[in-house]
Amino acid sequence: MLTINKTKIALLISTGILSSTIVQSSYAANVPAGTKLAKKQEFVRGNGTEVATIDPQKSEGVPESNVIRDLLEGLVTQDANGETIPGVAESWDTPDNKTFTFHLRHNAKWSSGDPVTAGDFVYSFRRAVDPKTASPYAWYLSSTKMKNAQDIIEGKKDISELGVEAVDDYTLKVTLDTEVPYFVKMLAHTTMMPVHKATIEKWGEKWTKPEHFVGNGAYLPEKWVVNERLELKRNPNYWDNEHTVINKVTFLPIEDQVAEMNRFLSGEIQMTNEVPNEHFHRLQKEYPQDVAIKGNLCSYYYQFNAMKAPFNDVRVRKALSYAIDRDIITKAILGQGQKPAYFLTPEITAGFSPQLPEYGKLTQKQRDEKARALLAEAGYDKDHPLDFSLLYNTSGNHKKIAVAISSMWKKKLGVNVHLENQEWKSYLASRDQGNFDVTRAAWCGDYNEASTFLTLMMSDNVNGGVHYKSPAYDAIIDKALNSKSESERTQLYYDAEAQLSKDMPLAPIYQYVTTRLVSPQLGGYPEGNAEDKIYAKDLYIKAK
Repeated sequence: MLTINKTKIALLISTGILSSTIVQSSYAANVPAGTKLAKKQEFVRGNGTEVATIDPQKSEGVPESNVIRDLLEGLVTQDANGETIPGVAESWDTPDNKTFTFHLRHNAKWSSGDPVTAGDFVYSFRRAVDPKTASPYAWYLSSTKMKNAQDIIEGKKDISELGVEAVDDYTLKVTLDTEVPYFVKMLAHTTMMPVHKATIEKWGEKWTKPEHFVGNGAYLPEKWVVNERLELKRNPNYWDNEHTVINKVTFLPIEDQVAEMNRFLSGEIQMTNEVPNEHFHRLQKEYPQDVAIKGNLCSYYYQFNAMKAPFNDVRVRKALSYAIDRDIITKAILGQGQKPAYFLTPEITAGFSPQLPEYGKLTQKQRDEKARALLAEAGYDKDHPLDFSLLYNTSGNHKKIAVAISSMWKKKLGVNVHLENQEWKSYLASRDQGNFDVTRAAWCGDYNEASTFLTLMMSDNVNGGVHYKSPAYDAIIDKALNSKSESERTQLYYDAEAQLSKDMPLAPIYQYVTTRLVSPQLGGYPEGNAEDKIYAKDLYIKAK
């Protein structure tokens, strides 16, 4: 049988010597038989905004994760249906859901040519919990129940005491404080991806610059023009490079959805991040082949800063939440299949089927009446109106929702709302530091289990709970995470949602669907992945 390496194949394609149909049968194992591939395998996607960082232990947003998934690979990854599959780890085993042993593939390499070893994961996991790193996702390792993680985060123990050990170069042992049956699922998160120790020690904060970056994923950063584009090239040292088809990936930080739509329709982009709400029905009618809609493991909500007046008063928080007409938001403003939300955890979450809280069973008129009564009880009326700021990150769609909800609040409750938008990095800093009254927020599951949403509101979570701080809520989640009974754990999740409805530290607004424009030429789009985890290595461009 004739064998030919992929670099030579790519060269033959570009020169037109080799046909695309031969290529797909030679090395594109993920491409359906008979598919004709385009000669130019370049993928351009909208990414919503400029990424704050591509350091996996320092990132916290979806735009960053979209890029990091192409640059780095963890112990496990996901397929097109969201199933957990081997990454750097070929296999794993556990006798008790408390001690996990991962067997690393021997052909995994860094882009520098160094082997990817168990020691790299020890270094990276320790880096994530090290207080010196100040990782915004340090809490995530604590939520995995990795041994001593929380004590290390709090500075009570040294990072060397984290429950992770390199048995040898290709065997990694992880020890948890308690049983976590879904632990392996949690490892597909970007915070759990490895980084190259020597590169970080040499370049420090500058290690993420394209000229310094060393990664173990399918791609490498080649050109980064802030607020314009981030271009990735193939990593020839990636262990599964021979099955990668896309040669170049470009992320465009387009915050204006109309501009993004126009660039898609002009053929510049193969996949948008979103669609402009006001154009959705027209696009569905005129370009049905391009509109892609799928369920998504995400919730959209407004968070109240319960640590400062007047939002330390639960009556104020409930009044504002009740007065939001979620049907108008989902049907009139969005209208793409989003569901009104009355709890934080979306119903698409595996094993989660909650009962509506009492306020969710009322008519909107009844909720409005309760909202007015609560606000009056808290001391606010036409002569003494509630006055506050609503923070959101720059986005046409977020602005439309903010304008609509502030109008509802003004009309129904007489409150004065000042809209404040900030670009992504500033928004993240304001939100995390508590420099807000009410803020737009969203959470997308880091793994498909209810705890990925409910741990968000624990007191030590800087993304949400730190602005809530409820010992009662923390106790429920702690008990759930330490429960050995799946049925008991599920009931505790429902109890946690009930506590959120009682305290209302946030106002759930809607459960997401992912709606974007996807070119019919783009193959491999993962319609069945509820977490919307997209890996360019699994995609391909079909010939027209």
